[in-house]
Amino acid sequence: MVRSSQPRTDAIPEREQWTGQLGFIMAAVGSAVGLGNIWRFPGVAYESGGGAFLIPYLVALLTAGIPILFLDYAIGHRFRGSPPLALRRLGGRFGEGIGWFQVVIAALIAVYYTGVLAWAASYFVFSFGEQWGDDTAAFFTGEYLKVADGAADPVTFDFVPAVLIPLVLMWIITLVILGAGVVKGVQRANVIIIPLLVVAFVALVIRALFLPGALDGLDAFFTPDFAALADPNVWIAAYSQIFFSLSIAFGIMITYASYRRRRSNMTGAGLVVAFGNSSFEILAGIGVFSTIGFLAHQQGIGVDDVEGLSGPILAFVTFPAIVSEMPGGGFMGALFFGTLTLAGLTSLISILEVVIASIRDKFGITRGQAVGGVGVLAVISIVLLGTTSGLTALDTIDQWTNNIGIVASAIIMTIVVIWVKRRGGELSRHLSAVSTFKVGGLWVVFTGVVAPVVLIWMLAAKIIDLVTNGYEGYATWYLGVAGWGSVVLAVVAAIVLPIVAWRRDPHSFEAWPTNEQLSVKGGAR
Repeated sequence: MVRSSQPRTDAIPEREQWTGQLGFIMAAVGSAVGLGNIWRFPGVAYESGGGAFLIPYLVALLTAGIPILFLDYAIGHRFRGSPPLALRRLGGRFGEGIGWFQVVIAALIAVYYTGVLAWAASYFVFSFGEQWGDDTAAFFTGEYLKVADGAADPVTFDFVPAVLIPLVLMWIITLVILGAGVVKGVQRANVIIIPLLVVAFVALVIRALFLPGALDGLDAFFTPDFAALADPNVWIAAYSQIFFSLSIAFGIMITYASYRRRRSNMTGAGLVVAFGNSSFEILAGIGVFSTIGFLAHQQGIGVDDVEGLSGPILAFVTFPAIVSEMPGGGFMGALFFGTLTLAGLTSLISILEVVIASIRDKFGITRGQAVGGVGVLAVISIVLLGTTSGLTALDTIDQWTNNIGIVASAIIMTIVVIWVKRRGGELSRHLSAVSTFKVGGLWVVFTGVVAPVVLIWMLAAKIIDLVTNGYEGYATWYLGVAGWGSVVLAVVAAIVLPIVAWRRDPHSFEAWPTNEQLSVKGGAR
């Protein structure tokens, strides 16, 4: 039911807005392009058929990634709110519960994501003197992180100053940017950082392409293994990569879309963001495997024999080893870890904006008060990630929030919106009314059928694996608290917070499009 657009005395204040299409696209790209693009995609592609992986990757992008990205955009723009507010307007109290589930998942991700950002910033400084020495693995886990044995002692409170200082610094920078507001803070930061990130990363890739052995690395990366396409796990890997790299289904794109003007080209911007994100992933694969080819050449081994081709090991162990082998390596290291820091910062800003927008909408507080409230997450992050057990905490929370929390959120949201509330047609008409690229029944099918089926398959496989095999040999009680406990916390929030009264009527707002506005056709302004 669409309510009157006339403001009431208790109306929620007019939302902040991006200054235009460019500001929104830069912010959305900044969110999508993150650590996973640089250190996850190359390894996943290499292990899943090389060049042949681009086929399931493209299919996943078109049938799940872009459809759910459009769903996030439609909900945020149509219902003009953060996830709890927008989904409350769409689906009542149950919808609000889904929104709060997403907010808690975002908050948990922010807690550990800042830790990785601090590591990248530290390694940016280390690059200039190649301070990691000859044994990069021992330096990372031993001298730098001072990792405790997670299986034997998963919780320690021995602080590590080398991690603690950059961790605090990253939180201060992020909160200052968020405190400045949507335009002066978030948008301005992305407009500056994203071009800088692209220029720096292109420079890194160009340098890598001219290294001895680079072509061997590219050959290993792009050589297609079409037999891999018969493996269902390769298709799951493709959907998983697209899903996680686009920042969908945990509130970011709903929140960002809510800051758009009433007449905005939503789907056109979405296509730019989706294909821009994928282009950066492929560029990252070229850069990473060129350097891996160089390392294999220097060591006289095949690319297949190089270990640590994805994740933190690639970034903080394998790549420093590569830097140490190449002439002018310190500069290459600074470029790599500088881009890693910038990519992580823009993503972290978007994650925390979800939390800030949600508590502002619910409790009617100022941005400054909301940023101050988010400071609680900073304290938790510093206590968890600034200690010798920080790597264990990061690894565990990341595994459950990403593979269980976000996937479950997407499944529930798509089913509720498309099948339970039957709002697919309304959202499709809304996107088509305000955008140049029209969507219709096929979008509803991809969003309501294809995506949930694939995601349910992914979720079931992951739950069975975690229940059956545990994770990384960590203690069962610890996985119950840090892993499953993270998901339980999100579920409890989804149940409790919708019961709490709104400071203002969530259905009263000035900028909600009416049926008449929805029916207006034409391009965006």
